[in-house]
Amino acid sequence: MSIYFATETESTETRGEKLVQNGNGSLFTEGQLDQLASVMHVKKIASGSHLFWEGDDAVSVYWVRKGRIKLRKSTGDGKDLLISIMQAGDLLADIDAWDTSHRYSAEAMDEVEVGVVSRLQLELLMSKSGDFSYRFAMWMSLMQRKTESKLRDLLLGGKNGALASILVRLSNSFGVMKPDGILLDIKLTNSEMADLVGTTRESVNRMLSSMRTDGIVEAVPGGMLKILDLEALRVMAGCPDCPACPKEICRI
Repeated sequence: MSIYFATETESTETRGEKLVQNGNGSLFTEGQLDQLASVMHVKKIASGSHLFWEGDDAVSVYWVRKGRIKLRKSTGDGKDLLISIMQAGDLLADIDAWDTSHRYSAEAMDEVEVGVVSRLQLELLMSKSGDFSYRFAMWMSLMQRKTESKLRDLLLGGKNGALASILVRLSNSFGVMKPDGILLDIKLTNSEMADLVGTTRESVNRMLSSMRTDGIVEAVPGGMLKILDLEALRVMAGCPDCPACPKEICRI
């Protein structure tokens, strides 16, 4: 059974508004996004609240309209893995034909607004529009390739390579170009970085300290990082050259 919070609100006032053609949803055409917007209602989630919990019934898909969402997976021994971070323009669809429950939890990092489309509405839309079904299949393929590339980096690159890969992906997802580097426009604690890498906070502390000493990254006021040498991180991560791993795949 789904758990809801008093801080959540739902409305239909923005039904039919244009969706931002951005993020992992950029594969869809403007017309297909209009179709999706026509069958969604809007839900607002307060910072720190959950859109859904691992194990809840997966009855809807979500289009992130505003804010950022952390996707967390709990292990049997009580540890948490930070799977991904969604932002405006991303489609979140944790549904399949075999498992009708959510495989991870979705927590709002700030004030979040999502468009909610029921699974039934999505299936009806796909049955009526072959073009939309084809684009949705392309989107699923993109998500699979992104997951495969992340697993490759985390499993084969060692701890340093895994952290370097996460930083490269963060730069593609949240990077802002500055004269002296790439500012990661997102605040993550070292514990959250460790959850992304799959290691301990102490290990991340040591690796980031070494990268700062080598002039690869630097801490900036406000709890954010700036990448000074992206190529060094790509070498550490063993990044393949584009287009083998384009930015649409090399994302967090």
